[in-house]
Amino acid sequence: MCFSAEGDLIAGVVVGGVGVDALRHVRHKREVGLAALPLIFGVHQMIEAFTWWGLDGSVPTALGEAATWVYLTIAFLLPVVVPLAILSLEPDPRRRRTIAPFIILGAVVAVILLANLFSGPVTAEIAGRTIAYDVHLSFGGQLTALYVVATCGPLLLSRNRHIRVFGMLNVAAVTVLAWLLATQVISLWCAWAAVTSIVIVIHLHTAERSGEPAASTFAA
Repeated sequence: MCFSAEGDLIAGVVVGGVGVDALRHVRHKREVGLAALPLIFGVHQMIEAFTWWGLDGSVPTALGEAATWVYLTIAFLLPVVVPLAILSLEPDPRRRRTIAPFIILGAVVAVILLANLFSGPVTAEIAGRTIAYDVHLSFGGQLTALYVVATCGPLLLSRNRHIRVFGMLNVAAVTVLAWLLATQVISLWCAWAAVTSIVIVIHLHTAERSGEPAASTFAA
């Protein structure tokens, strides 16, 4: 995943297909946000394929640059999108109050990231087998940490075992990636999140087999 344009495209098609299947298994409107995540991740990976092609000259530079902007915009909105999906899934008012601060934090992080994105400069370059993105952030390390907290915190707080596993896999991955490959963490982590989002589909299938909506299927 994300090691070439073709890798991104294949991953995007597979995960996107899984995402369509996830939406087919929605049994309650509260589940829509969660079920949509694999499809979002799949489309996200397919968009990055055009960034690759723009960088290697396979498509016009303008198209590659547009893909970079769209790719980063989606990535920078995830700290809001993911907590909202978990909040919608959670029926317990006390749990909802616990998750709400993550949405506020995610919104603050997203605004800062998007402001930097649209004020520029933005660069993307091929770095070995991945793409390194740079929006020239001040306090980039701190913002990355807050991004992870806002995005993964609600997953770890979920009472559902599958969602917690999804959160733990992503926290572990981003920690290692940020340490080893700081400038490439966006590309690599988004690919990892796309693949691990298959756990969400497993969760929805499990809920369907149990005869209960996913919003009510919890593991202590």
